[in-house]
Amino acid sequence: MKVAVVGSGIVGATCAYYLSKENVELTVFDYGVGQATKASAGIISPWFSKRRNKPWYKMARLGADFYLKLVEDLQKDGFSTDFYKQSGVYLLRKDDSKLEELLEIAENRKELSPMIGDLKIISLEEAKLSIPNFNNNGRVLFASGGARIEGERFVNSLLNASKARVIREKVAIELENDKYKIKGETFDKVIIAVGAWAKDILAPLGYAVDVRPQKGQLRDYRITDKNSGNYPVIMPEGELDIIPFEDGIISVGATHENNMGFDLTIDKAKLDDFGLEAQSFLQSLSAAAIINERVGIRAYTSDFSPFYGEILNSNGLYVASGLGSSGLTTGPLIGYELVNIVMNKKTILNVDDYPVSRYIKKL
Repeated sequence: MKVAVVGSGIVGATCAYYLSKENVELTVFDYGVGQATKASAGIISPWFSKRRNKPWYKMARLGADFYLKLVEDLQKDGFSTDFYKQSGVYLLRKDDSKLEELLEIAENRKELSPMIGDLKIISLEEAKLSIPNFNNNGRVLFASGGARIEGERFVNSLLNASKARVIREKVAIELENDKYKIKGETFDKVIIAVGAWAKDILAPLGYAVDVRPQKGQLRDYRITDKNSGNYPVIMPEGELDIIPFEDGIISVGATHENNMGFDLTIDKAKLDDFGLEAQSFLQSLSAAAIINERVGIRAYTSDFSPFYGEILNSNGLYVASGLGSSGLTTGPLIGYELVNIVMNKKTILNVDDYPVSRYIKKL
């Protein structure tokens, strides 16, 4: 069986890795421009969400758990997993009396999600023991199981592990005699994992897609403390997140810009504002060097819910989109589930909870 994966972000790369373990002939097509992974802040900590969408939360909590399997599988195959670390997270609130409510939410969810780890509200002085330059207006909630991920390294690791043929071009999909053609080559099954571009790639096949783009920007700094890889992630109230990596690298972001379409230009004023806000929590950023600025496009549906599976009556066309800002948490599990569906294997989630037919209609 010949299978194509179109898009090699967080979902497509996971598809490629797990498809490589099956008896298929695999090709990955990826244009790479604007990939949502580049707009992702890199935090795996879904347990404090107040979203009432139960299927979404189930996907998110199991997505966090799935990283443990993914890391173990890659290590067994002899590949580095340094893109992922359970560093813990600090959750902050402007009114720190609200931390008790967050703690209660997480404690109630711990039975289903033991990965949360240790939960405790700690003082500023205690928080500084792990992050010497940390500052805050009150206490913080610490969850030891929270993790951070470097998205681009993650994607590259999975593609390398898959040993798939990767074609770095923008492509179109054609239907010919109940088969799908890409660049003149015929495939039995095609997985579309292009995020917000799903509308563009499916329109020529006669489909309307409920997906819209959201622009996200981040900035990477380098501080002098080389021990930053051991810092917990800092999650203040609002859009801002501060994600520490090894060797003094700190990522600050990410913006959520709903009216910018597919604009990929860097807005330095927005990133400056984020940087100034971040300095109030991590003071060493005030003297840090800016080493990189990133922008990507996330995909959202009209009801903010993700979807994945086979397109109705398509005979071999599969898709995932609408992951939004939680894509790094849910994307690997969705990629794994798509492979299970393609290979007619048992899935972890109930695919009917994330129906493609709600978001993709035949014109």
